[in-house]
Amino acid sequence: MNDNLIFKGVYSALVTPLDKAGQLNCNAVAELVEYQLAAGLNGFYLCGGTGEGPALALETRRKMVECAIAANRGRGKVIVQVGGSVRVDEAFALAEHAAKCGADGLSSVPPSLYYQYSEDDTVNYYQELARRTSLPVLVYRTASFAGATMMSLMSRLLQVPNIIGLKYTGTSYYEMWKLTTLNDGNINVINGADETLICGLVSGAQAGIGALYNLIPEEFAALYRAFQAGDLENARRHQRNICASVATLGKFIHGEGIIPPLKAAMESRGMPAGLPAYPAVALPPEQYEKLASAFEEVHSNFEKEQ
Repeated sequence: MNDNLIFKGVYSALVTPLDKAGQLNCNAVAELVEYQLAAGLNGFYLCGGTGEGPALALETRRKMVECAIAANRGRGKVIVQVGGSVRVDEAFALAEHAAKCGADGLSSVPPSLYYQYSEDDTVNYYQELARRTSLPVLVYRTASFAGATMMSLMSRLLQVPNIIGLKYTGTSYYEMWKLTTLNDGNINVINGADETLICGLVSGAQAGIGALYNLIPEEFAALYRAFQAGDLENARRHQRNICASVATLGKFIHGEGIIPPLKAAMESRGMPAGLPAYPAVALPPEQYEKLASAFEEVHSNFEKEQ
């Protein structure tokens, strides 16, 4: 039996830095990759929700993968999220491109975020995606799976040789634990909620992927190291810092989603996150200043605890 526990550690759902014309800034990608690796992250998850993949042109998605993999230079593992389009042939094309570029793995949301499909339909999609590549494939468990039985779905999908597990962005850590028992425990489970990374690790997840890993990568890296060392008190401290950041960012989300305030917060800390993908717009100046001030206070509190 192949070892499916391939992706371990902490990975940023890397933001896609765009300029005013909506074009990818490849130099900014390289800068973000360097910073996050130096902060202790183990790799990157490209073109998911945080990376705005479904909102980007296919060529921009391809270029983002090329730039990130070139900047990474094999130091961390790179997972490419290829789903999100209504037409599944686009996901298959992106999967083939990611493999050619040297990605370490693929992930995909369900076949469509717009239409509802049966479990059989969903299984067929992931089977075909896996058939198109030799790379390990992760299912992306999102709210789109509402009504689906994840245990049944994953039990079937784990019979496909290169489907190795899932990125779990759910709220039931009992369900996550049950998933970790499938296939005699030979399943790669990755926690997807920033505010509950420690919960996922305690429940058996081998890794974490999320949005604020872009903003405070050192906190996620430190939490993971502490957990691996059995230092739960220190791990909880870092989780509290992460939760304080999540709560602060939440104050600036007013229906437009996490990307505008996340990119603004990164820019306020000197990280070239760029602008959100159209039709989202950047935070207005007065909101930006309030956000920058709020995060400066949050980060000063981190330092006091150390």
